[in-house]
Amino acid sequence: MMEKDLDIKRYSSFSQFLEQACGIVLGNNRQYLVRSRLTPIVRQLQLDSIEDCVDKILAGDSRVRELAVEAMTTNETLWFRDQYPFVLLEKDILQQFATKPSPLRIWSAACSSGQEAYSIAMTILNFKKLGSGLRYGAEIIGTDISDEMLQRAKLAEYDYLAMSRGIEEKFKTEYFEPVGSDKLRVKSNVRALTQFKPLNLLGSYQSLGRFDIIFCRNVLIYFSPEVKKKILQKFAACLQEGGILFLGASESISNLTDEFTMVRCQSGLYYRKNPS
Repeated sequence: MMEKDLDIKRYSSFSQFLEQACGIVLGNNRQYLVRSRLTPIVRQLQLDSIEDCVDKILAGDSRVRELAVEAMTTNETLWFRDQYPFVLLEKDILQQFATKPSPLRIWSAACSSGQEAYSIAMTILNFKKLGSGLRYGAEIIGTDISDEMLQRAKLAEYDYLAMSRGIEEKFKTEYFEPVGSDKLRVKSNVRALTQFKPLNLLGSYQSLGRFDIIFCRNVLIYFSPEVKKKILQKFAACLQEGGILFLGASESISNLTDEFTMVRCQSGLYYRKNPS
């Protein structure tokens, strides 16, 4: 039987909980999203209904709250999303850091199941293979609020459906190895460049250290303007002087911060941190 929509009071209360827990703003027309994301939790915990699930969340049930936040923040991802950031990285940006006297540090924020972090790592390895390189190598940190997504990222195994989205055959051949009959695993030289850690973007970033480049793509669109401003301030604080920020193709920071300058290139754009 199809689950009905939540009543206005429950939906409003759940929306407030979600914004406080992880910053996501649902708005008034996302009933279908809530229903589709919470229904598996209802089945998993053998609850009576989505209403029962939401009532447990609002009553403070930590287990249901954890599952709900994980379900609502798990977003679709793919390899080399939008292509242009990785083209810019390989053709222009990495060369700017080639003689950096310490490892290049890159943060993949809200990394989901790891495709973006591994796409960055493959781009760096390809940059090195083409005759260039980074004097002291690179460190890529992927973070996400979802423990389940982080475990998938660390496992680095992807089925053939996931491998059909966004990745060229030459990369599959060079940077993956078969696991069983239906999966490919990221090779060890790619995995060696990456680490994955839990992080809520509403919290502190101090434990991560400073970065040269931050990828936070197709994430800010889910937050209120006030939360976006705070996140951008924290990004600026943990970027080195002249550091670079990549956002999603449809995301803009105009009227939100004056700490970055847009840099337009033939294939796309990024933001550079302004001098202090």
